[in-house]
Amino acid sequence: MAHTVADHLLDRLEEWGIRTIFGYSGDGINGILGALDRAGDRFDFIQPRHEEMAAFMAGGFAKFTDEDIPGVCLATSGPGAIHLLNGLYDAKMDHQPVVAIVGQKSRMSLGASYQQEVDLLSLFKDVAGDFVQVVMVPEQIRHLVDRAIRISLSERTVTCLIIPDDVQALDAVESPPREHGAAFSGSAFTRHRPVPSPEDLAQAADILNAGERVAMLVGAGALGATDEVIQVANRMGAGVAKALLGKAAVPDDEAFVTGSIGLLGTAPSWRLMMECDTFLMIGSGFPYAEFLPPEGQARGVQIDIDPKLLSIRYPMELALVGDAQATLSALLPLLQPKEDRSWQEGIEDDVERWWEMIGRQATMDGEPMAPQRPFWELNIRLPDRAIVTTDSGTAASWYARHIKMRRGMMGSLSGNLASMVPGVPYAIAAKFAHPDRPAIAFVGDGAMQMLGLNELITARDYYPRWADPRLIVCVLNNGDLNMVTWEMRAFEGNPRFEESQEVPSFPYADFAEMIGLRGIKVEKPEEVGPAWDELLAADRPSVLEVVCDPDVPTIPPHVTLDQFGKYMSSLLKGDSETLGVLWQSARQGWQSITTR
Repeated sequence: MAHTVADHLLDRLEEWGIRTIFGYSGDGINGILGALDRAGDRFDFIQPRHEEMAAFMAGGFAKFTDEDIPGVCLATSGPGAIHLLNGLYDAKMDHQPVVAIVGQKSRMSLGASYQQEVDLLSLFKDVAGDFVQVVMVPEQIRHLVDRAIRISLSERTVTCLIIPDDVQALDAVESPPREHGAAFSGSAFTRHRPVPSPEDLAQAADILNAGERVAMLVGAGALGATDEVIQVANRMGAGVAKALLGKAAVPDDEAFVTGSIGLLGTAPSWRLMMECDTFLMIGSGFPYAEFLPPEGQARGVQIDIDPKLLSIRYPMELALVGDAQATLSALLPLLQPKEDRSWQEGIEDDVERWWEMIGRQATMDGEPMAPQRPFWELNIRLPDRAIVTTDSGTAASWYARHIKMRRGMMGSLSGNLASMVPGVPYAIAAKFAHPDRPAIAFVGDGAMQMLGLNELITARDYYPRWADPRLIVCVLNNGDLNMVTWEMRAFEGNPRFEESQEVPSFPYADFAEMIGLRGIKVEKPEEVGPAWDELLAADRPSVLEVVCDPDVPTIPPHVTLDQFGKYMSSLLKGDSETLGVLWQSARQGWQSITTR
């Protein structure tokens, strides 16, 4: 059989080191699917239950691999391509390299309002604006693949190739003709890891050395700089707060690590920012300015590899373009050890009290239990090198505050898009990136019903390939779209709107058992720990269904008078859960007060 454009596409992907493709079939990509079949075991084609999940998996795969290899997803023309968008926006907004390959109607039918004809260039122009191109002739495939991958990696973003179905079947042209207009591209790639100039580093050191109360904030850009962040913090006697995407950047067993920051953050992180006189921000685009030092309070230094993200959250005195690990390594010799350790010691005392307080909150009685309980119980059982993912509901709050990341662990969620659903596909992608590591996903019942249930089928079909079969999905079953319910109360002053917030009852654990996985439903606090023990020893993926109290508030580390007023107003307007909410709010609040 002739070597087709689709075959050449795969050859080029392989030359870049790409072996894993997440996708779903359709007649618009029949040529590529045929080439994948001919390629045999050169590629691992992973079929989720929906194209959106393929895109989320590609983004999750990129998050959990350290190599210079993008996530790749594949979908057909029309509806298949459209389904990719949410997952691709998640990758774009979290700065993950993903290449989307989509089919298109044959060239002669374009512009004829043909069935499934969609203007894909316009559709993908925003999410893949750095590079989206249509392959019109075989001579293009080499340089378009090379550029899509190179731009995705160098810009840490989404790119897209659109390949009409008739072009996929044309004979390949391995090398374009040597004539005017031809492009001869290559696949060599070396990641640039910039370091600021010696003069800029010296200025940064002067600012940091002059500080008496230094606060650090690290994000996803610091994930590869764990040792350097710890050394800098110890040298400066600083406290370290973490943006959610940087939760695994520094272990939580370092005494000066205050944990997450923001609405889902901790009280020690809030106080760290409100009381510091010097602020060092590393690899983070954390968006909520109200949780950063008030303007004018602290001298600021920022390190980020992307100059577009410099000095847009806080008016930095010095903003440095640099790779976090390389820049901190160069900065360390210029930093003077702090003789007065009282600032850091006070932070460590604050952190110790915080962990004691949230432990008491997690083990309080509820109806039937506090939603923090499964997170807290998992901490003492988390296997080494575990990968933890979560949905963007209240599960993210408890993940942010209660999960103690140790060195070598990984974790993520939809950080900047804050989309529902990624918890399960991220965990599945993690198993393909690291088949020898356990993965655990925390998911709300709303997200589980949205698309998560379907992906249990995917886990069931693929887990025999994994060296470690453990993938546990913990479903918080509270019958409520809980994050939005609390936002209605605290931000809008409205009571819970039952028609929009109620989640239908569903037997999550029973469903897992029905399709051949393990499933355990717990309704009593004392059952949670033994359930974790059993599922962490299971020989297959599993579901832990935890029936928990929807009335436990996700209290931010600092409640404003406006938020408190709207919150009370919502209850006075006739919220259906007023008594339960007031009772749990009083109990959680009392624990916060008595711990300070």
